[in-house]
Amino acid sequence: MKHNLLKILSAVGLLAYLTGCQSAAEENSKKVAVVTASPAMETFAPSKQKLTNKMQIPGEISGFQQVEIYAKVSSYVRALKVDIGSRVQAGQLLAVLEAPELSSQLSAAKSRLKSQEAIYMATKSTYDRLFETSKVEGTVARLDLEVAEAKKNADFAQFQAAKSAYAEIQNLLNYLEIRAPFDGVIATRNVNQGAYVGPAGRGSEMPIMTIQQQSKLRLAVAVPEQYAGFLAADQPLQFTVKSLPGQQFSGKIARKSGALDSRFRSERVEIDITNTNNKLLPGMVAEVELPLTSQDSTFVVPKTAVFTSGEGSFVIAVVDNKTNRVPIQKGRSIDGQVEIFGNLNPAMRLLSKADEEIADGTTVK
Repeated sequence: MKHNLLKILSAVGLLAYLTGCQSAAEENSKKVAVVTASPAMETFAPSKQKLTNKMQIPGEISGFQQVEIYAKVSSYVRALKVDIGSRVQAGQLLAVLEAPELSSQLSAAKSRLKSQEAIYMATKSTYDRLFETSKVEGTVARLDLEVAEAKKNADFAQFQAAKSAYAEIQNLLNYLEIRAPFDGVIATRNVNQGAYVGPAGRGSEMPIMTIQQQSKLRLAVAVPEQYAGFLAADQPLQFTVKSLPGQQFSGKIARKSGALDSRFRSERVEIDITNTNNKLLPGMVAEVELPLTSQDSTFVVPKTAVFTSGEGSFVIAVVDNKTNRVPIQKGRSIDGQVEIFGNLNPAMRLLSKADEEIADGTTVK
């Protein structure tokens, strides 16, 4: 009886041992299966689109036209007709200058002119008389007629020179009246009545006054090289100024320099502004909103689809269920999206989550 009980216990133990071995084998088999199965990875087809972004960039407002006014001739200020802030119209008298020596020169030139005119009229009269007389053969020697004609021509040249000298001084006197070249506002006045003024660098280091056109303004912006290609002529732009919070202004791109400033690697862009209510002033600093919309469609993918290693940037394409790294160049990144450039096409399948650990040739379900 006791012997039979031992046999039964031995049989139960053996069965339990075999069952445990089988369970362990199955568990190991499952683990191996998990390790060797092809990883399931999400893929997508790349698509082309225009990535849009905005950036703020400072710019400076200036008068559409601005002129520093100097005296044409050395003179004294006799009268100032305007002051800082005066609104003037084209042709309006701004200042009157006086140059006594010019008046003396004009009188002398006028006397020379009259003298040369009298001399010319006398020699012309002599020549005309000889010419009429010479029509009767033998009355006037041919040489005498030629000498009289030469004298007449020489005196005429002197008369013309005197006339030009007189006109030149008269024109200089006209410059003693300074008039506005265009409609605008007097921005600066640097002299007072009685001050000595003259041409720039010869008598005057500073202009008599500065006039600005403020009904129309220009806003100059230095656009960095990487963004210059996103802007086009006639493109509308919005901007604000710190002195007028809560107000937004607009203008259109009127001019692009077409070249980069070698010092700052930027392109000068000018925006024309109609200053209807005269709220904006030259010298204000504006914050310009630049819409950076690509002119051409490019491939845009999630940032997670791109990885960067020491060899460069890559996306991982899936070809015949095998991974294949595709080298790319990254463009702009906006809101989890990034522009990519490379050997790509819309028919490709890319991994949504690229990783440097995923080697080429990895099987993907």
